[in-house]
Amino acid sequence: MRRGVVGMSRLQGKIAIVTGGARGVGAADVKRLCEDGAAVAIADVLEEEGAALEKALCEAGHDARFFRHDVTEEVSWKNLVTAVEDWKGHITTLVNNAGVVNRSGITGTSLEAWNRVMGINLTGAFLGMKHVCPSIRDAGGGAVVNMASVAAHVGHNDPAYSASKAGILGLTRSAAGEYIDWNIRVNAICPAVIVTDLNRGGAHLEPWRRATPQGRFGEAEEPAALISFLVSDDARFITGEDIAIDGGFLAVGAARRISIESGIDLTAPEAGQE
Repeated sequence: MRRGVVGMSRLQGKIAIVTGGARGVGAADVKRLCEDGAAVAIADVLEEEGAALEKALCEAGHDARFFRHDVTEEVSWKNLVTAVEDWKGHITTLVNNAGVVNRSGITGTSLEAWNRVMGINLTGAFLGMKHVCPSIRDAGGGAVVNMASVAAHVGHNDPAYSASKAGILGLTRSAAGEYIDWNIRVNAICPAVIVTDLNRGGAHLEPWRRATPQGRFGEAEEPAALISFLVSDDARFITGEDIAIDGGFLAVGAARRISIESGIDLTAPEAGQE
């Protein structure tokens, strides 16, 4: 562990739910929240992976428990809230991380595939806040982080995914206003490509890397660190925001690529001179 004694940190006393927490970015979120002192409910349909993560974290001295959970089912959310409250007494934190991709254009996307993406990525976050936020209110307040994407801001070649993530931004802003009197902050983060074992080696990765001003991919630990900050009291004046974590992709990615391919060196002493 990076930070010394378990529990002696800025998230001490926080009780978090992380959906899609059994593997990939979600597992990194779970680990970071645990390392920063929170007790974490690992919520996922992947029972084997979730149980293994719980075992590894508990053996390392952390406080984590796996709960089988389907984010698209309202009864599953009700049962999860009851189970976590039975386990820890209350809930302070929700990370709506669960998500899927479709990788098909509008014409090639079936209604079934569209509804699946929307159900997991967007409706899942809606149901999560609907059922978890009353418990956070009863605990005195807390924070929610919704997983969006840079695909919410650009014309991504997976329209179902882009639409679901753009919806997350609107949902986040509405929720921030609705829950502010409950002392609940709601923010979204917008990662670019984050490399995990689930996508390593994909054909799309190298073009994304070249288009990213920092010239690299994100690692799963990086959005996890941002999430840990946003759910902590250090971020107590931040709500209703969508925060890019993308190596400069949204801000300057296309313009910088054009400059490079045009042979323009903006750092040269004579740049801009006639």
